[in-house]
Amino acid sequence: MTAAHRAMAQLETWPNLVSGAPRCAVGQAFSTTEYEVVHFHSDHAADLHLTHPAIERLLPELRRSSAIRVMPGSAWLTVLLDCDADVELLLSLISVALKAHGDVRQHHPGAPCEWYGPPVVSPRAAVEAAAFAAPAPQGLMPAARRAMGRFIPHAHRPG
Repeated sequence: MTAAHRAMAQLETWPNLVSGAPRCAVGQAFSTTEYEVVHFHSDHAADLHLTHPAIERLLPELRRSSAIRVMPGSAWLTVLLDCDADVELLLSLISVALKAHGDVRQHHPGAPCEWYGPPVVSPRAAVEAAAFAAPAPQGLMPAARRAMGRFIPHAHRPG
């Protein structure tokens, strides 16, 4: 079971969220009765509608995480899902998003999904693909190669 599937299984138990097809028609979404909160476009990433004010308030902390990608000016962010800690981070941010949407509900009905391309390659998949393309440096252990994948820029395509 992938990290995305573990997150989706937990979200299925949340009473205020309903799963279904996203408005962009790609992947799986979880929504309230008023707006879409999170989309899983791949097994390795989730796009979260956090709202502009919440992203602005949390931006310094969001930038510290290697699992989060923030697009300037967007109300959505991407959480890369590679391990259980990433799932916990996503679930925490979904709680923040639910609160943030409640705070801005009167002013903003909800922005559409801003997913424009193929799914984000997970850091682990990118590192594994790179490992097949080039020999690993001497002494670099598999766990270290996986950790190095966190430093690969968003939407990096090896080769």
